[in-house]
Amino acid sequence: MLLNLPHAEGAAPSPWVERWAGLIRPGGSVLDLACGSGRHLRWLAARGWRVTGIDRDAAAVAPLRALAEIVVADLEGAAWPLPGRRFDAVVVANYLWRPLLPSIVESLADGGLLIYETFAAGNESVGRPARPDFLLQHGELLRAAQVLRVVAYEDGFLDAPPRFVQRIAAVAPPPGAAGPARYPLAGPAGGAG
Repeated sequence: MLLNLPHAEGAAPSPWVERWAGLIRPGGSVLDLACGSGRHLRWLAARGWRVTGIDRDAAAVAPLRALAEIVVADLEGAAWPLPGRRFDAVVVANYLWRPLLPSIVESLADGGLLIYETFAAGNESVGRPARPDFLLQHGELLRAAQVLRVVAYEDGFLDAPPRFVQRIAAVAPPPGAAGPARYPLAGPAGGAG
């Protein structure tokens, strides 16, 4: 179910997305799932990544067609709209439809990055969403990403606006990597260079 904070043109991207985007392969392909009006899509495209945005709201994504490949699809009532496609990153913010979690992970290319942030249990005490169907349970993103290398994970409370969130940055391990991968944990987000 799509439960977004404001995604209007000019809206700032999530600090979580900004922080971890530097791990996306320069010039790589990024899927912005349930992209809405494109706050992350716009930010990613402006930094040189090739972005594909999916949303069910054709009117919301219409202005984004000049920036990215746009797919209008009902993510909750139809089959996965991008079978076989793989991306260097998948970004999901403020959206949860549990049946999609395996497809999201499978959409990552080798070395691809999952950046996911959405509402968690406890949010019912401060606002919407409040239904358990749309709130991640403790550790749920960790379980969904168990085949990935988790770089960062948080499960807690944020102010402004008050909300409970769970978020993860995790990488699909590349096969046959020579030595351990190094994923910087701090610093400004990079660009596609």
